[in-house]
Amino acid sequence: MTTPTSSDGSSSSGRPSPDHDPWAPPSSAAGEAEVPRLPYPLPTAQPRNGMGITALVLGLVGIGLGVFILLFWISWLPALLAVIFGSIGLSHVRKGLATNRAMAVSGLVMGIVGLLIAAGTGVFMVLTVKHAVDHARAKVKEVKREAKEEREEAAAEEKARHLPFGTSYTFGDGLKVTVAKPTPFTPDAFANGHAKGNKAVQVTITVVNTGKERVSIETGLPDVNDADGASAQLVIDGSGRQKVLTGYLLPGRKAVGTYAFSLPPTAADRAEVEFSPDVMRWDDAYWSGSTR
Repeated sequence: MTTPTSSDGSSSSGRPSPDHDPWAPPSSAAGEAEVPRLPYPLPTAQPRNGMGITALVLGLVGIGLGVFILLFWISWLPALLAVIFGSIGLSHVRKGLATNRAMAVSGLVMGIVGLLIAAGTGVFMVLTVKHAVDHARAKVKEVKREAKEEREEAAAEEKARHLPFGTSYTFGDGLKVTVAKPTPFTPDAFANGHAKGNKAVQVTITVVNTGKERVSIETGLPDVNDADGASAQLVIDGSGRQKVLTGYLLPGRKAVGTYAFSLPPTAADRAEVEFSPDVMRWDDAYWSGSTR
């Protein structure tokens, strides 16, 4: 007679069945029933790609700023940060924490390129500024030199326009002017401008055209100063001995003008004559010396 058994392998009487092995693994049906099933999948770890992305963006910014001459001085910072973040991003890729190796490498490379561009632009700007400063200094020196030369030339020209009686001075239009030493002049009875007791002198001015074209003599009367620097009085009489220089002078031709002046007896020993053949174009030349 067979003894009934329960589901755990024991007989209904409570004794284990002789066919049941208590040390055997549970059947597949029993094992599947014991493993719990979750209603949703377990979350997986997200890749840490932020460093690579940041390196790429900063690298682009560094290169972009480095291209502009006026912004190169701030381009080195994003470029340097791109190198740092790109290196960190590559470290994450090697550890398996990130998957954007291409971004990290691109950001690192662009950061290095940005640093090189910033350095190159900085050197270029330094050299450009140095060249501009050197050029400005050279220009200032040239201006000072030219100003000094102009002053020296003006001083030399001024000195050249002060001559003794009997010498010649050639003006810019080619007119060569000579003022002879004043000679005594005796006014006639109808003279005007000569005070009694004064010393009257005659001034003779010779003009020669040394150029190749005719020249107009547009002159006023010469000015004569006595030994005290005071202007002498022009003497006009009816003798016809005075002749005013005026009109055109042909090449190689000569014109002579004569003028009389009255000097006070206390300052009649020296005189200075100022004359220009064209008072609108040329400064006066000066002839001076003794009247004795």
